[in-house]
Amino acid sequence: MSKPDVEPEQVLATPPSVESCLAQIVTAREAMPKRLRQCADFVIKHSDRIAVSTVAEVAAGADVPPSAVMRFCQVIGFSGFSEMQRMFRDDYSPKWPDYGTRLANLKSGQAGSPSLLMAEFIEAGRLSLENLAKTFDETAMLRATALLSGADTIHIIGLRRSFPVASYFAYALEKMNVSAMLHLGAGMLDHRHAVRSGDALLAITFAPYSQETLDLAAYAHAQGVPVLALTDDFSSPLARYASAVLTLK
Repeated sequence: MSKPDVEPEQVLATPPSVESCLAQIVTAREAMPKRLRQCADFVIKHSDRIAVSTVAEVAAGADVPPSAVMRFCQVIGFSGFSEMQRMFRDDYSPKWPDYGTRLANLKSGQAGSPSLLMAEFIEAGRLSLENLAKTFDETAMLRATALLSGADTIHIIGLRRSFPVASYFAYALEKMNVSAMLHLGAGMLDHRHAVRSGDALLAITFAPYSQETLDLAAYAHAQGVPVLALTDDFSSPLARYASAVLTLK
């Protein structure tokens, strides 16, 4: 297939999968002009909608003209929107509803009885565990454990719904007599300067991403401190600062 008629230095190789496409977009985003960055941001944040959206809908969501969407598709290695959408459709699977949808369903009575709601929670947990078993990446796990085991002190941050994960991880390390520091953000105190050369940072965040977590990861990365990201996708903004990434849906 011939490449699109755009400047050679701007055209990326056609990605083989949605995951690699999103990772490629994250890497290339900063060098893109404003309208293409808007397209990149929309695709990253709404990757589940690309499979079922038209060019006009993507353009409206990104607040750009349709021609910018077509240009964006060419720059990231596709002949056009149809080719990119075909790859997303092949990978498409319906997502678990977000908090707003679930709360709306509860208020409208669609969730049914408390026992039915409990059954839905259990089923969601079962499906999550099955997905983890299918997508577990042993190479990524070995890279992550090597990163943490070589650190003088392991710094941990995970706020909002990621806080239980971060706090239990800190608890487990304390029980193993491993030097660790849990960054809480309590009282708006910023302890980033405790992150030193030889340390490592475990950063945990899922969409909608915690800005405080992203800020600490960016700081650690700038200081040359390795970052282990636990997040929902390689397109997560946290991944750009990470030396190793573990993904969990």
